[in-house]
Amino acid sequence: MKLVAATNNRDKIVEIKKELEESGIEILTLNDISFHDDIKEDGTTLDENARKKALTIFSFAGIQCFADDTGLFVDFLDGMPGVYSARFAGRNASYKDNLDKLLKELTTASNESKWDAYFRTVIAYIDGNGSLKLFEGITKGYVIRKPSGKGGFGYDPVFEVASLGKTYADMSLDEKNKVSHRGKALRAFVSYLRGVAQPG
Repeated sequence: MKLVAATNNRDKIVEIKKELEESGIEILTLNDISFHDDIKEDGTTLDENARKKALTIFSFAGIQCFADDTGLFVDFLDGMPGVYSARFAGRNASYKDNLDKLLKELTTASNESKWDAYFRTVIAYIDGNGSLKLFEGITKGYVIRKPSGKGGFGYDPVFEVASLGKTYADMSLDEKNKVSHRGKALRAFVSYLRGVAQPG
């Protein structure tokens, strides 16, 4: 089975391919289908953005595809950065820019050592007939004051998984995928595909 992953984020592609490497699913990138435009993520929810990206690629290529949108939701910041996680410090912000802004907002307003937070991923899948289905994964934890670990990307160095007491960046990719929001969403997605999708 071939599926287009509707993302230009290379780090996401690495995680997705790792999680699906034994599923028999071949992941095609946007480069593979010669799609080089930016898809404006202007939705107010993860669901809206994931749907828009998947629908755009299906309209372009006409083959089954999926897109994810992910956000880090911090209770102390009333759910921010949330749907704006990838551009929290601006449209072309780097991972470091976003992480630095998050920590600055938290540490200047609070003396806590950590703040309740969760990561959520929504996957939108469109099959060959154009039908759309959503899957999600959530991992609860905390944002910590000082980055820890050398792995991962984005906010991984400051997101401590509640059940393990270490950050995503402290984990190997296999460890992270077992507990991460994206790993949970991908496993739900793959389970669905194995039940209903046809090869192709």
